Amino acid sequence: MLFKQQAWLRQKLLVLGSLAVGSLLYLVARVGSLDRLQPICPIEGRFGARGQAEFPLRALQFKRGLLHEFRKGNTSKEQVRLHDLVQQLPKAIIIGVRKGGTRALLEMLNLHPAVVKASQEIHFFDNDENYAKGIEWYRKKMPFSYPQQITIEKSPAYFITEEVPERIYKMNSSIKLLIIVREPTTRAISDYTQVLEGKERKNKTYYKFEKLAIDPNTCEVNTKYKAVRTSIYTKHLERWLKYFPIEQFHIVDGDRLITEPLPELQLVEKFLNLPPRISQYNLYFNATRGFYCLRFNIIFNKCLAGSKGRIHPEVDPSVITKLRKFFHPFNQKFYQITGRTLNWP
Repeated sequence: MLFKQQAWLRQKLLVLGSLAVGSLLYLVARVGSLDRLQPICPIEGRFGARGQAEFPLRALQFKRGLLHEFRKGNTSKEQVRLHDLVQQLPKAIIIGVRKGGTRALLEMLNLHPAVVKASQEIHFFDNDENYAKGIEWYRKKMPFSYPQQITIEKSPAYFITEEVPERIYKMNSSIKLLIIVREPTTRAISDYTQVLEGKERKNKTYYKFEKLAIDPNTCEVNTKYKAVRTSIYTKHLERWLKYFPIEQFHIVDGDRLITEPLPELQLVEKFLNLPPRISQYNLYFNATRGFYCLRFNIIFNKCLAGSKGRIHPEVDPSVITKLRKFFHPFNQKFYQITGRTLNWP
């Protein structure tokens, strides 16, 4: 009888010990995840001094779920009001450049708990029909956010459209403007590749890049070709500088964002006066896709759409050389104006 009682006691102790170890492991994992999620995030009201307000990150995670339900029509406006959610005009805009990495930049900035992104390109300032609908229409296109957060939208056509600088200035003369650029020739080929893919989907033929980029009559660079024109960054920037001082612009190196995104994102955080929150934990290289994907937390990861990172067609090396020689003086002027020198050939 005594032997049976001892065996029963050992069995109970073993069960209790297993439960204790399991609970301890759970607590360790839980604390570790909360540490990574950084539950308190000091952010600013409007580009002021850091640490003026505190923002609970766990509430932000809930808010993202709430907004998802709201977009599906499963959440009432009363619930949104109770959570102090508002639709704010953007305090920063990614104005370009097309095929420079605007989508990647927007998605990566959305890792920051103080940033809320407009998912779609709204084309308010570059589309006369949309612009005629007024600023309230534009605001209603913005996502819901907490008052302490900043909303960012991106429409790459803004950078090259003549009317846009004045229109944005009339909305907010102190707005922050982000321009992401790639090496001009690479960007032009990427631009061509996207158009080519669209033509092929419709079973339409399209000229080779060399025929479009080089004028067959003069054998010089064809500045009438939009992909070439867009890559003359300094020409477009000069138009913006008639309305905004250079201090309100931040240049993002799109080539570096592909290979080494964190330093570029940290520079943007500083420009937007945001506390540093994006870390290497949020970015991981996907060898299959060939570029970095995003880690929001221990549960949710995201990679950019499969259309990103298209394979470029082979281009005659002599055409590439000619284009780089053509862009070189414009690049030098761009470096001089912006104060940022990029490693372009």
